[in-house]
Amino acid sequence: MAVQEARVGTHGGGCMCGDCPHGAREGHRRAVAEFLAKRDGLAAGQGLPAAVVHSTGASRQWVSDELTQSARAVAERGREAGESWLRLVWRATLYVVWGGVVALALVQSFTAIGVGWTVARSAGLAAALITAVLLTGAARVHRARGGILAPLIGEDNRLSTSRAVAASWVLLVVFAVLVIAIELAGASARADRDELIAGLEIAQGAGVLTVLALTCAIAVLVGRVVSVRVLSQRLQKARADRPRAADLLTDDAGSGSFTDVQYIAVSGVAVAFAAVRLARHPEQLPDLPWGLAILVAVSAATYLAGKYAEGGRPVVLSVVRVREAGDLDAPIRTGDDIEIRGAGFVPPGAGTPDRLARMVVRIGTVHVHVPLIPVPGGFANPTDTVLTVPVPVEVEPGRVEVQVVTAAGAETATVTIDVTD
Repeated sequence: MAVQEARVGTHGGGCMCGDCPHGAREGHRRAVAEFLAKRDGLAAGQGLPAAVVHSTGASRQWVSDELTQSARAVAERGREAGESWLRLVWRATLYVVWGGVVALALVQSFTAIGVGWTVARSAGLAAALITAVLLTGAARVHRARGGILAPLIGEDNRLSTSRAVAASWVLLVVFAVLVIAIELAGASARADRDELIAGLEIAQGAGVLTVLALTCAIAVLVGRVVSVRVLSQRLQKARADRPRAADLLTDDAGSGSFTDVQYIAVSGVAVAFAAVRLARHPEQLPDLPWGLAILVAVSAATYLAGKYAEGGRPVVLSVVRVREAGDLDAPIRTGDDIEIRGAGFVPPGAGTPDRLARMVVRIGTVHVHVPLIPVPGGFANPTDTVLTVPVPVEVEPGRVEVQVVTAAGAETATVTIDVTD
C-alpha cells in the first residue's frame, strides 16, 4: 500500500490549513495516521456498530464505506500537500542553480592559480550568470509548478526521465554557445574570431548535436507513445500526488526501473565527459566522440523499447463462486460472493486506498464497487490478481456478462457467467 506511516509534527500549534506548506504537510500526516489507526482497528474487528456486527455482508459493506470516506480525506490532504510542495520547492531549485554558479567560480579561481586568469574563464562565468538569470526568471514564472522543474514534470505529475535527459543536453549546449559568443564579443584579433566561429562548425560538434537531437526526439516521442497507449487502454496510468526525485529511476509503482537507470547513468556520464571537453576547449562546441554518441543512442533506444513494452490491459481469466467453510458446492446465485481472477487490476501507482475504492465490477447492468477488506498492514481485497464482490439481487438470473473497470479507467474484456435463482 502506498500510504505509509508518517511522523506527526507541529507547526504553529498544530496548523492543518492548506494555505501554507507546513499546514498542508501536517494535515496530510494526521489524515494518514487517522486512516492507519482506523484500518487496523477495523481489521481487528473493533468499532463495528451492533446493528451490522452479526451480518457478514453488512459489516463488510459498512467497513468498506468507512474506509473509503477516510481514504478520500487522505487523498484530498495529499493533493494539498503536493500543491504546497510545488510552491515551496521552486526556491530550492534556485539555490541549486546559484550554488552551481558559486561552485564554478570557485573552481575557476583555484584552477587559475599559477596559470593566470584568461578570457575563457571570464566567458564561462559570464555564461553561467546569464544562464542562472534566465533559469531564475523561468522559475519565477512557473513557481506554482515547481520552478525550473515544471518542464520536467509529465502529465502524470511525475518527473520524466526522458525530459530530464534532454534538458541536461539542452542546458550544456546553450551554455557552450554562450561561452563562445561571449569570447567572440571580447576577441579583438581576427584570427581569434575566426577560430571561435570555426568552433561552431558542424565538424566540431557533430557528436554532441546528434545526441542533442536524439534525446529531444526521444522526449517528444515517449510522451506521444504513452499518451496513445493510455487512450487505447494498452497502458494504465495513475496520477501521482507530487513529483519526486526517485521518479527518474523508478517506475510508477516506485520500483527500480532498469531502462530508466541505464538511460540516466549513460547520459550522465556522457554529459560529464562533454562538460570536461568544453572546459578543455572553450573555443568550440564539445567534441563528443562518436563511440560515446553511439552509446547514448543505444541507451536511448533501450529506454524507448522499455516504454513500448511496459504496461498492458487488465484481463479477467476466470470467475468462480466463493465457497465458505462448511458450505455446499452450488451454482452462482444472487447474494453470493464471486472471485474474479486475472491480472492488472491494480495499475502501478494505484495502490492507495482512495484509488482501490474506485474499482468497479460490472455484473450485467449493475455496477458493483469492489469492497475494501482490511487486514493488518494493508488490504486483502482488492488485489492485482483477485477481486471478490457480491452478486447483487438486482442482477437478473441467466447468462450475465462480468467486466472489471480499474481505477485508471481501463476495462477488461467481458466474461459470461450463469446466475441462477
